[in-house]
Amino acid sequence: MSTQRILLPASLVQHQQALRQCTLCPQMIGPVITGEAVLSPVMSIGQAPGIHEAKVMRPFGWTAGKTLFKWFEGIGLDEAAFRQRVYMAAVCRCFPGKHPKGGDRVPSAEEVANCSRWLQAEIRLLRPQLIILIGKLAINQFLVAKKLDEVVGKCHRTVIEGREVDLLPLPHPSGLSTWPRMEPGKTLLQDALQVMAAHPAWLSLLDVESRE
Repeated sequence: MSTQRILLPASLVQHQQALRQCTLCPQMIGPVITGEAVLSPVMSIGQAPGIHEAKVMRPFGWTAGKTLFKWFEGIGLDEAAFRQRVYMAAVCRCFPGKHPKGGDRVPSAEEVANCSRWLQAEIRLLRPQLIILIGKLAINQFLVAKKLDEVVGKCHRTVIEGREVDLLPLPHPSGLSTWPRMEPGKTLLQDALQVMAAHPAWLSLLDVESRE
């Protein structure tokens, strides 16, 4: 068992207990989906759960997750290890519902603001060294970019809560998006994964695996 899974601060466990009781957004469809309460130097932030995540009660628990974890397995962590060693958060934690014209509804600005209190609290509690931003909604909470081409493929150092943090944007792994499978997205995704693979925070997760 990894060190990250043993040293759980009571405040993080309590935070998740409170998060699961959240009812701030009446149009959102519960339950609240959270990752494990793992103390980690790496945090991932997705967009919002899909309709199927409630069946497994974990982020990226369906088709898009298979693609995402294939990316991470290529740089050293399979799905089980990633879930045990990375704190998995999201911009919104409940399913937004379906859009009348197809696809999932994009959360409103009010819903994003409501849920941001939970995300900000997690950043304060975890003090991560590396934050993986998955998809445009997550990226736009921290970086100004009109296109993925402008931000994917490199780390962006910023200051959050008075601390320097590295942001690593990734495209969303949804099968509906062709960006990761076409140029320049295909190459930029690989560039991003190589940057992640060399980051000290990511390497510390692999070091845990080597000691188990």
